[in-house]
Amino acid sequence: MASTAQFSTKDKILGAAEELFATHGFAGTSLRQVTSRADVNIAAVNYHFGSKENLVNEVFRRRMDQMSAQRLAQLKRALAEQPGEIEPIIAAFVEPALDMASGRAGSGAFVRVIARAYVEKNDALRKFLSEQYGHVPREFAGALAVCLPDLGKAELYGRLDFLAGALTYAMADFGLIKRPPGTTEHAHRTRIAGELIRFAAAGFRA
Repeated sequence: MASTAQFSTKDKILGAAEELFATHGFAGTSLRQVTSRADVNIAAVNYHFGSKENLVNEVFRRRMDQMSAQRLAQLKRALAEQPGEIEPIIAAFVEPALDMASGRAGSGAFVRVIARAYVEKNDALRKFLSEQYGHVPREFAGALAVCLPDLGKAELYGRLDFLAGALTYAMADFGLIKRPPGTTEHAHRTRIAGELIRFAAAGFRA
């Protein structure tokens, strides 16, 4: 029972922090706001996370561990089953992210948190993300480099960054790409994934 209560408290804190970071940013959110939203005291935050910096990190870890594992597993299958093909590699990068954005409770807020990480200057967070998840884009870059031997490293990484930016935009379901009435979320995401994969593949080949 105690273990269940501890998990519930930790999850409540993470959910509250994610919503607040999405709305106010990392610097603009105080631990007092988090405790108020989660209906816990500051001692609970300190017990589970130790600091605001670690709380920020754990908000990312909660979502990104699973997404990164899914990306790498799908990439491994793509390389084994369709060697030399660009589209399956890009699909392995795109599809788990879109699934995460549409499938898990509260994940819509996390998409906005990702956007915050792009635009806010938070060196500690960027260091954490690089250390914990930097191997993932490197694996994809290595796989794409085999398919595109004439593309320089700087161009390859630049285009992978462009793909990541476009993917974040698509995950947010923002702009002109709206789900048509009568279309299921799954069908909408599948169509968007296909369009993005074709667009990115053409960009990598250009």
